[in-house]
Amino acid sequence: MDTIANGLTTIMNNEMRNKRECVISPASKLLGKVLRIMQLNGYIGEFEFIDDGRSGKFKVQLLGRINKCGAIKPHFSVKFEKIEEWEKKFLPSREVGILIISTPNGVQSHRDAKEKRVGGRLLAFVY
Repeated sequence: MDTIANGLTTIMNNEMRNKRECVISPASKLLGKVLRIMQLNGYIGEFEFIDDGRSGKFKVQLLGRINKCGAIKPHFSVKFEKIEEWEKKFLPSREVGILIISTPNGVQSHRDAKEKRVGGRLLAFVY
């Protein structure tokens, strides 16, 4: 079970139906970090963790700004120098959207990773 793919699919389905919020289950720490990056870049509003005694849930406020989002499978390794090539594969054009990368410095957008000159593993894309 891939919690990131499951969560991003839930967000995408609710965005297409013009919902104001959605509930993502099951939750994970990595999914929480991916949601935080999406929030910092203005794609989603507030989100909160709901402890249900099992794996938990995220309640996410949707803003209607996501055209497409999804997990990148398999999680390709990407070097700092090659980030731009992956941008061309997954994003529609320059300066539109973000790639979410798991780096040694934590989960970051591709812009932060290029600024800090680090590589990592591709997790997701959003635009």
